[in-house]
Amino acid sequence: MKKKTRIRLSIFFTFFCFIALLGIIQISNVSANTLPANVLGTAGNFAILAKTGISTTGTTSITGNIGVSPAAASYITGFGLIMDSSNTFSTSSLVTGKVYASNYAAPTPTMMTTAISDMQTAYTTVAGLTTPAPVNALGAGNIGGLTITAGIYKWGTNVIIPSAVTLSGSSSAEWVFQIAGTLTVSSNVQVILSGGAQASNIFWVVAGKTTLGTHSAFSGIILDKTAIALNTGATLNGIALAQSAVTLQSNTIVSPISTTTPTPTPTSTSSSKSPPTSPKVPELTSSIVLLALAVATCSFILVKRVKQKASKKP
Repeated sequence: MKKKTRIRLSIFFTFFCFIALLGIIQISNVSANTLPANVLGTAGNFAILAKTGISTTGTTSITGNIGVSPAAASYITGFGLIMDSSNTFSTSSLVTGKVYASNYAAPTPTMMTTAISDMQTAYTTVAGLTTPAPVNALGAGNIGGLTITAGIYKWGTNVIIPSAVTLSGSSSAEWVFQIAGTLTVSSNVQVILSGGAQASNIFWVVAGKTTLGTHSAFSGIILDKTAIALNTGATLNGIALAQSAVTLQSNTIVSPISTTTPTPTPTSTSSSKSPPTSPKVPELTSSIVLLALAVATCSFILVKRVKQKASKKP
């Protein structure tokens, strides 16, 4: 009897642990696999990238590269561009980085065509993500005042942020906001990052126009199918990628992505590539720890009870 009991216990315990392990793996995958690795491609080399133009008025400060294509450099206005001797890029006192346009010397046109293509692909990819299952219509399109944890959030309408919103999560947590309409941030409103959340892991995918209100403080990567407008004094801890134009008014933009600055030269034949992105290692979330503790506790109780029953049998 004791031998049969031990065999049954071993089988049951093995099955129980297997089911628990599957649960842990599933939780890890949900937190780790929201975004494909290096989803931006070479578009991630830019703080601002647009198809039809980039304009600024007032004193703007940009940390990162900016570029336009298929528009020419004449559609980058307000920056006081100074052409480099290589004719492959220009510089500006407003940009800590380099400025690129489709009509600069080769191989810049090819580099810019690739970056724009990567931007469009990234928009389609991130807009189509469905794992983990999206949260639909959070706040009925008004997310002001909310604290939002990592995940995918989807709206078939416009989204407004009339008051501060907090994104709470670890440094590896990822947010995707899929917006079928416009995105409007009110004046003096902040997007607050807490718990180690990183702007480079936050994607705002917007089909309509994105507008950042006067003196607002926004975080994340904006992938916009149309235009992006920053009103006076608005700041962006992130990247502005627009399939039409980006307009600025005395703004500060800092790219959160550290990349090798693309520096094409006339004699180079290789295309610009983003540095390889290391795969993310999922962290032990509180859910995983709690599940592991539950497994250990249940296993201990199960073994104890079976032993007690076995000892009572003649």
